[in-house]
Amino acid sequence: MNTNYKPYIERTPDYQYHDLLKLIMEKGHETKPIQGEAAKSIFGHQMRFDMSNGFPLITERNVGNKAPYISSTGEPRIANFLNGALGEHLGFLHGARTHEDLKKWGCPWWSKWVTAEKCAIFDLPAGDLGDGSYGAAWTNFPTKEGAPFNQIVEVMRQIKERPYLRTHIITPWIPQYTIQHSGLKRKVVVAPCHGWMHVYVYPETKEISLHHFQRSGDIPVGVVFNIAQYASFLLMAGQVLGYKPKELVYTISDAHIYESQYEKVKELLARKPRPFPTMTLNPERKDILDFRLEDFTVTEYDPHPAMLIPTPI
Repeated sequence: MNTNYKPYIERTPDYQYHDLLKLIMEKGHETKPIQGEAAKSIFGHQMRFDMSNGFPLITERNVGNKAPYISSTGEPRIANFLNGALGEHLGFLHGARTHEDLKKWGCPWWSKWVTAEKCAIFDLPAGDLGDGSYGAAWTNFPTKEGAPFNQIVEVMRQIKERPYLRTHIITPWIPQYTIQHSGLKRKVVVAPCHGWMHVYVYPETKEISLHHFQRSGDIPVGVVFNIAQYASFLLMAGQVLGYKPKELVYTISDAHIYESQYEKVKELLARKPRPFPTMTLNPERKDILDFRLEDFTVTEYDPHPAMLIPTPI
C-alpha cells in the first residue's frame, strides 16, 4: 500500500471531530426530526483529514474491534464496532441490500431499521433495504437502456484509463426511489445518508484524494464509522490504482446530535483527542472488490475508554 504515514510520535492530535461536537452543542439550532426526538443541528460543515497524519478513527472513545464497554443493562461486553462498519461498506460495494446479505459481510446492525413493519410501508419484504439503498444504487443503478450500471466498477475503470478526468463520481441517490412523489411509493426504507464520492487523482504526483458528501449525519455515532468507511475506501482505491492516499475531504450537510446523546457528548468533550492510529491493508489485494474484513489491520490505536451512545431509530 502506498500510504506514507508519519511516525506515530510525529502525528498531531486532530481536533476537527471534537470541535464539531462542541460547535453543535453550543450553536446548533433546535430541531425535531422524523425520529421524534429533539436534536441540535448545524447545516453545512467540512473536515479535511491529511492521510499522512494517521487513519481518521476517533480517539475520544474506543471504537475499535476489541472495545470493552458496559451495556445499557449493566453487562460487560466486547464490541466489534469497526468490523461492523467495514463489513457494511464491503457489503454495499458488492451490492448487498438485505439484512441477511450484510450479516454475511460482518455487519449485524440493520435489523432495527428493516423490520417487517417498516418495510411494509414501502411494499418491501422484511429485511430488504430497498431498490434505492446504498448497495443497489452503487452496483445496480437503473438506466433507460435497461442494463443496470455498476458505478464502483466503472469509476475504477475510468480512473485507470483516463485519470485526468474530473468525473470520477459515485452516488447513492436514485431520485425516483428516494423521493416520495405522486403515483409511486418510495423504494427504500432509509434514504441514503452518505455515500456521495468524488475521487480526485493527481496523475503527475501519483496521489489520490476523496471528497465524501453526507446529506445527514448522526455525529456521535454514525459519522464516526462513516469517516472510517470512506477513509478505508480511499486506502483501497489508492492501493489497487497505484496512487498514494493524500486527503479525505468530508462534507456533512445536516450535522446533528440527538437529545438522548447530550450527556454522553459532554463526557466526550472532556476528553482530549490523541494521535490517529495506523490502518494497513493486505498488499495482495489488486481489485477493489477483492477486499475482505481480514485484510484490514489497525495498530497504534490509543483511544479513551469505550462508551455506549444511544441513537434513535
